[in-house]
Amino acid sequence: MPNRVSIDHRVMGGVPCIKGTRIPVATIVGLLGQGYSVDEVLSEYPTLSRDDILAALRFAAAAVDERELPLRMTA
Repeated sequence: MPNRVSIDHRVMGGVPCIKGTRIPVATIVGLLGQGYSVDEVLSEYPTLSRDDILAALRFAAAAVDERELPLRMTA
């Protein structure tokens, strides 16, 4: 599967976006985290595909996996 996430300093200041769009990965993951369904996200962003949404989730999971997480959450 081709990489659907692009990081380009000329697009949205280098924020990870779905390739060929200006839609940040964080926006997609945030909407899903707020309870939007995949179909609702696709309705809000009709240029996206289901594969784009899955790519955003894979990218976010890999990003979290690479970082050291705090042992305790702080408020």
